[in-house]
Amino acid sequence: MMSFMKRLLTSVDSFAPLALRVPAGIIFMAHGAQKLFGAFGGYGLEGTGQWMASIGLEPGVLMAFMAGSAEFFGGLCILLGLLTRPAAAALAVTMVVAIVSVHLPNGLFMSNGGYEFGLALLAIVVSLAVSGAGKLSADSLLAKRFQ
Repeated sequence: MMSFMKRLLTSVDSFAPLALRVPAGIIFMAHGAQKLFGAFGGYGLEGTGQWMASIGLEPGVLMAFMAGSAEFFGGLCILLGLLTRPAAAALAVTMVVAIVSVHLPNGLFMSNGGYEFGLALLAIVVSLAVSGAGKLSADSLLAKRFQ
């Protein structure tokens, strides 16, 4: 168990992941807050759930809850650098679903509702899943306890 936790929490000894974690964490939290709480002009669980059901993601409210929770709480974990790899993995799955189910038919460009933004976020979380949280993270503090 100690070996697993050490591997999970240990990351590159660099500030580079921090440069990815901070903006990505803020963006994911904001999008999750739109879905869960109706913040920042979002539609909340009910409205987002109705929209998800309309595109075939059923049951809509449950899907909205799962996507919103992954984005909000995963974004918070990414921002803090806490359990970065599992949070990044959950967010990667969320982004793949968003790209494939919503944005892919619209082409690449965001101006047409395309997948470029989702693809950029996917690249960030895949990078964090591989590298870990880096310096100035809760993971790096916890990793020291397992050494």
